[in-house]
Amino acid sequence: MIKIKKIQTLGFMISKIIVVSIFIIGILSSCSKERDVNNVNIRISNISDLNFENIKVGTSSVKFIDYGDLETNALSDFKNFEKAYRIAFVDLIADGKPYSITPVDYIGETPLSDGNYTYVLDLAGREDGIKELMINLIEE
Repeated sequence: MIKIKKIQTLGFMISKIIVVSIFIIGILSSCSKERDVNNVNIRISNISDLNFENIKVGTSSVKFIDYGDLETNALSDFKNFEKAYRIAFVDLIADGKPYSITPVDYIGETPLSDGNYTYVLDLAGREDGIKELMINLIEE
């Protein structure tokens, strides 16, 4: 009778230890996971003297976000990005001509922290008369 009670008590204690251990492991593993949803919101500012059409912006993923058309000296709405950097892939049309910015890679770049940002886009004239698309990041 005493042996059965000791075995039952021991079994109960082991099951409590297992449950507590699983709970602690769950909490610790959730703390170390990277967040699935970021709150990085980016809008576009067109400071050039030309209207932009068919603006597409991409960061570290294959997914590109379509900003549509943007008149000169105008701001777009904010769009949410899973991950973004101070530079980005940008593709657009201005005055019927295609312009783009293509980052080589993001090595050494730090992802933007949660917040609102603006990619300021401009077409700057080079010495040879050709316009070049420029990007500058502003944290809001």
